[in-house]
Amino acid sequence: MKTLNYKILRAKKSKKWIVFLHGAGGSIQTWKYQLSALGDDYNLLAIDLRDHGRSKNIKPAYDSYNFDIITTDVLEVLQKESIEKAHFVTLSFGSVLIQALYERTPSIVDKMVIIGGIFNANWLIKSFVHLGRFFNLFLPYHTMYQLFSFILMPRERNQLARRVYQMQARKLTQSEFLKWLGLYSEFFTLLRNFSKQKIKQQILILMGGDDYVFLPSAQKFANGRSNTNLMTIPKAGHICNIEDPELVNKEIMEFLDTRKEIVGKSQSKVLFGTN
Repeated sequence: MKTLNYKILRAKKSKKWIVFLHGAGGSIQTWKYQLSALGDDYNLLAIDLRDHGRSKNIKPAYDSYNFDIITTDVLEVLQKESIEKAHFVTLSFGSVLIQALYERTPSIVDKMVIIGGIFNANWLIKSFVHLGRFFNLFLPYHTMYQLFSFILMPRERNQLARRVYQMQARKLTQSEFLKWLGLYSEFFTLLRNFSKQKIKQQILILMGGDDYVFLPSAQKFANGRSNTNLMTIPKAGHICNIEDPELVNKEIMEFLDTRKEIVGKSQSKVLFGTN
């Protein structure tokens, strides 16, 4: 058996953990700016998901994937490092993975930070899935990924995030991409189930103001949940932790501070506008 590749940064005086889960096509490098900022107060664990980054040829191998396989990969790393409970910071598809982990083993989750969260399979997301299957017939995966990254992050100010993710996604092969695309068969049900759950853990959702695809469903999810705060990062797109790391890191640190708790009604906070 070969487990996922991961990176650990240990704090000298802390027993608390933050686990980082990147999105589809990403890697540990997604969290470059967060790992350099959060290591003083927490032990940090950043994971390359199966087929991503340096997590290649993971055993056992499978012809197709489901969420049981992907969550088992992550849980095996936590067990190996004797991590019984942790805060989770997730990005994009990683937000779906934390939903699957919570559904399977809620006791391991302390607080959740969801960046560029996916909460509802709207018509745009469904279109991406079907287009991905269609384009796969005659386009290489990397070309499709470049196309979709421009659709998700079309503005010039999103250029850095697009470039970082496109570079990371080159490590994914065509066959690996198809296995991950196959997860969408249970993806829609998972999102519906999570949105109906009464979740006890506190949640911070950080969304780019330019994230026109996913922001509306994130707002709908946060609305009325007393344990959930949604913050919109101005002038940033879907991968706002790369586009405005200072503000994102500040919000994460304030949220995880055990002296501060979310009280009262769910609120959406926007700083300086989104244009």
